[in-house]
Amino acid sequence: MAINIVLYQPEIPQNTGNIVRTCSITGSRLHLIKPLGFSVDDKHLKRAGLDYWELLDINIYENSDEFFSKNLDGNFYISTTKASRIYSEMKYEDECFIIFGKETAGLPEEIHERFKDTRIKIPMVDNTKARSLNLSNSVSIVVYEILRQLNFPGMF
Repeated sequence: MAINIVLYQPEIPQNTGNIVRTCSITGSRLHLIKPLGFSVDDKHLKRAGLDYWELLDINIYENSDEFFSKNLDGNFYISTTKASRIYSEMKYEDECFIIFGKETAGLPEEIHERFKDTRIKIPMVDNTKARSLNLSNSVSIVVYEILRQLNFPGMF
């Protein structure tokens, strides 16, 4: 059992460090698509991930083409503010891939088009000043919904 969390060109090391911790304690795999806005040796990244790095199953890709070529048979979902379907309304399968965009720009249009039927969103207030949740918070919300649907396998 594993959920696959995919970060497309993450920019903020503290967010990725927090996601490292979430993935480690949930048994989720982390996939990072370059370019990254930091070095994986970054002290802020390590500090936020604490000592959870040794528990992490991580893959790093040079670009989205490499990622998709190595994960051909995945069930993909994209988390975006542009979706109409709420994340809790989707039915997830074990081994699914949830793709999250970069903090400042989200995901490119070609990824939106490719997965337009499996786009999910986290509900928020309708206010232009409230653009989106923090990336690491968004990952946690979606991961725990998937785990809930799968009856928290291997946990408790």
